[in-house]
Amino acid sequence: MKPRLLDLGDTALTLELGDKVDLALNARVLAARDTLGTVPGITDIVPSYRSLTVHFDPAILERHELAGQLLRAAEATPQNSALVTRWRIPVLYGGTHGPDLIEVARATGRSEEAVVEAFCSLELRVFMIGFLPGFPYLGELPDWLQLPRRSTPRTAVPPQSVAIAGAQAAIYPWQSPGGWHLLGRTPVRMFDLAFPERPALLAVGDSVQFTQIDTAEFERLSAAADAGELSREKLLAP
Repeated sequence: MKPRLLDLGDTALTLELGDKVDLALNARVLAARDTLGTVPGITDIVPSYRSLTVHFDPAILERHELAGQLLRAAEATPQNSALVTRWRIPVLYGGTHGPDLIEVARATGRSEEAVVEAFCSLELRVFMIGFLPGFPYLGELPDWLQLPRRSTPRTAVPPQSVAIAGAQAAIYPWQSPGGWHLLGRTPVRMFDLAFPERPALLAVGDSVQFTQIDTAEFERLSAAADAGELSREKLLAP
């Protein structure tokens, strides 16, 4: 698809680079974002699966100038972004924290242990943040693990639940309705105002690998999180 620009009101432009969820396409979005750097007049940059929305102050930056910069950014070659952070997120799987794990195992023809082991072997990209503040859409899952949403959504998914649906995984930052399959729960908060410069833990382009923990470790880390003593630095991948 040829890059195209769409007006979003009179103070934002959206650069569309494609029409699907795809790692290579998302890499182009991130390359365009990184190419923009710090431009006077740009007030916010919002990347998604396939597009980049740029909000700007028209008193500082004229539309045609931004349009030209975005079309040039669309030609940037994808490469490893200096803005990307790699995270290791601990998860307690199954039981009351992952009530759908047994159904996922049955649907995929694997044991619960095999599903968890395979899931933890994946390095998933944060495609976008949406639905709720700090809610990450992660992908892509292998074909065998791609399941449709639950036929009956839950009215209340517990906060910090790790879930899958379609080709994606996600982590619910707060209790909310949801129709994804719940595999487990992490003690890590996805959105925390104790970190005012970056309240959302994850950012678009980051990578996430989940690790398995037991009940005792989950309770220990949960207590540390409640006390404000769970360091984000300890979640960084080596």
